[in-house]
Amino acid sequence: MNLDSSDSLMIMAKTAKYDLDNIMLKNVAENNLYALYELRHVIVEGNCYEQASGAAPNGLQLVLKSTFDELEEKHDTVVMQNLGYFQLKSNPGIWNLDLAEGKSSEIYEFVDKSFHTVVIDSFNGKLVKLNVNKKEGKGGEKLYEDVKKSGGLWDSISHMWGNKKKSDNETIHIFSVASGHLYERFMSIMMMSVVKHTKSKVKFWIIENFVSPEFKLFVPQLAKSHNFEVQFVAYNWPRWLNAQKEKQRKIWAYKILFLDVLFPLDINRIIFVDADQTVRGDIKELWDLDIGGAPYAYVPFCPADSRPETKGFRFWDSGFWHDHLGGKPYHISALYRVDLDTFRRSRSGDILRSTYNNLSRDKNSLANLDQDLPNYLQHMVPIFSLPQEWLWCETWCSDELKKTAKTIDLCNNPLTKAPKLDNALRIVSEWKDYDQYVADFREKSKI
Repeated sequence: MNLDSSDSLMIMAKTAKYDLDNIMLKNVAENNLYALYELRHVIVEGNCYEQASGAAPNGLQLVLKSTFDELEEKHDTVVMQNLGYFQLKSNPGIWNLDLAEGKSSEIYEFVDKSFHTVVIDSFNGKLVKLNVNKKEGKGGEKLYEDVKKSGGLWDSISHMWGNKKKSDNETIHIFSVASGHLYERFMSIMMMSVVKHTKSKVKFWIIENFVSPEFKLFVPQLAKSHNFEVQFVAYNWPRWLNAQKEKQRKIWAYKILFLDVLFPLDINRIIFVDADQTVRGDIKELWDLDIGGAPYAYVPFCPADSRPETKGFRFWDSGFWHDHLGGKPYHISALYRVDLDTFRRSRSGDILRSTYNNLSRDKNSLANLDQDLPNYLQHMVPIFSLPQEWLWCETWCSDELKKTAKTIDLCNNPLTKAPKLDNALRIVSEWKDYDQYVADFREKSKI
């Protein structure tokens, strides 16, 4: 069950006894199935342009703050190159819209210097047209330096910003997405496996648009009891971006299209871990890995001779994909690290969205949306290839490689088409113990 609502409203399920993604009426004891939805935010969106040039000030940072001091609520975002679009969450009341401290406010100013107030007095949202100009004496300055591609990587970015030395007590940020009670069950186990194998502080960011009300109550208790943090993030699908009707494809899109705007701007890197993964290594090793100045890093699919029986399903080894990749590997999207500073400065999000908008017009394109899109764009948005040990999947990888695997992923197998739960119990020896532990904790928590 899903709700068809205005693009100006952010609405999510608040109460639901059953899995709204998998409603089976024969299993519903009551005559009626009840679900309560909640209006979480009214959306402020708009377009921002430089008055002098007419161009979008890509990367300009905006902050929306509540004028009610006791709320201390604020939301931030960056202006996209795509139509100069920006989106911010709000609620009824009076808000102040400002340029963020730092380069944005040092270089730019609003053309209308008196414009700061945004009044949310209806449920129709708020459409804001922003005009900015560079301050006097700042005409030659840029928010981001020009990117020069060299050797397949943005060496200019790597040189300017480098891979900053990370402190031992730095928080590792991980994001994931799940929809439906089964995948929420998987995600709980994934989180426990991450925490078990690292001494570092960990904070999980979960895309709130898709999780159940029950899970949103349960996970904070799990986090508090096991010394990690969790926070939910959400973003409304922009009305100008080609929509996805199938929920699974929409979830795939959220994994890749909004990386530059989904998280707070002070988060400079993040790791995506699929909900159905079990982690066996220390995730801090991946966090600290030098990825050569690339905006993100993925694990390539295992070599063809690793699992000969599925060789016929390796579509990237022939035809269009073989020619397009030109010798570059095809990567799996179940685990990847994003250096958000580099990602934003290189305008990678804008490139991904504009290419998606073009390719998605063809219904036969982007069959594996979250995977095909970054692999297709490797010549424009380079991928650093992670060591093979960072992701093992039975469908594509040999049993020998499993011995050194730092994560186990439950890829679908086109040969067996076995249920994912059966695969988890068969493939991951520790999965049953994790599952029982989480189930016992849930029972004690009365969720």
